[in-house]
Amino acid sequence: MITLKVNGREVSVDADPATPLLYVLRDHLKLNGAKFGCGLGQCGACTVMLDSEAVFSCVVPVSAVGKRAVKTVEGLGTPENPGPLQQAFIEEQAAQCGYCIAGMIMRAQALLERSPSPTEDDIRAALAPNLCRCGTHMRILRAVKRASDKGSA
Repeated sequence: MITLKVNGREVSVDADPATPLLYVLRDHLKLNGAKFGCGLGQCGACTVMLDSEAVFSCVVPVSAVGKRAVKTVEGLGTPENPGPLQQAFIEEQAAQCGYCIAGMIMRAQALLERSPSPTEDDIRAALAPNLCRCGTHMRILRAVKRASDKGSA
């Protein structure tokens, strides 16, 4: 059994230590916000936070998590009561297909937690590892800026 702290709760899972964190989140804990995109840590659809760092969960073995806290998009809010950053994404209509959005939100959340008032260049640099095939980049940038203007970290 492996014990993790996920979204503020301690959970135990019966998983092979080499299993990618993404599969533990999705298959064992039924947290389906993080998506499988490439499986190589190149697209960002699987981004979650370990403590305050945004990571590609598809390439992090669950055994490497250790005592670090895992935060997923589900830990930021609910459909009925979205968190401030999620609300900004809704207000800016930043999602088209939605596949990349959980990863984008988690990478943006990590940015806002370490830099509550980022510049546009800071936002662009922070989100660069995550890809959006739909082309909603400008709306995503506006959403992160909107959230930072409201002090939502």
